[in-house]
Amino acid sequence: MEQFLTIAMAHLLAVASPGPDFAVVFKQSVNGGTRAGLWTSAGVGSGIFLHVAYCVLGVALLLARVDWLFALVKWIAAAYLAWLGAQALRNAWQAGAAAEAGVSSAVLAPQRAFATGFLTNGLNPKATLFFLALWTVVISPETPLQVQIFYGVYLALATFAWFALLSRLLGRQAVRGFLLRAGRWFEAGMGAVLLLLAAQIVLIG
Repeated sequence: MEQFLTIAMAHLLAVASPGPDFAVVFKQSVNGGTRAGLWTSAGVGSGIFLHVAYCVLGVALLLARVDWLFALVKWIAAAYLAWLGAQALRNAWQAGAAAEAGVSSAVLAPQRAFATGFLTNGLNPKATLFFLALWTVVISPETPLQVQIFYGVYLALATFAWFALLSRLLGRQAVRGFLLRAGRWFEAGMGAVLLLLAAQIVLIG
């Protein structure tokens, strides 16, 4: 129980802090509504299983010890976030009357929203370091595999629950309308945030 509470508290602090997952769910919820935000949140939550899987298999230790391999993951993550940011900036210049009126014309397919959330979380090198810390400092090697799997399921569900709540709040028409009235400025701002996060991953790690 003490181990679980430590994991739950560390995860709460990590998931609540602004980062790539937060930025992507924020953007998808405002542009596509609650449904798009929920599918993105489901993708983010499912990305947790990827981190848990390679921690259980010991791949996380390999990533941490092989500098070039971890650097490759960082560059892929940064490139993906930069691509999302560039897409947002492009959309900002193409924003039309619908966005100015507070109505989003974006229609996000569930599979695309899910994939965006999954890739954003799964490629995040900071998430890799977080789960590596959990599986090397908090979770002992003697912890049964079934318990480790339980931890993984909890972390995935808790992550989804947090971002699902955020999606419902941001997907409300009053909130979306307020943000979308900024039109291209909102889209450009989110693009800039994603580009800054990409730069942060490369420069800071």
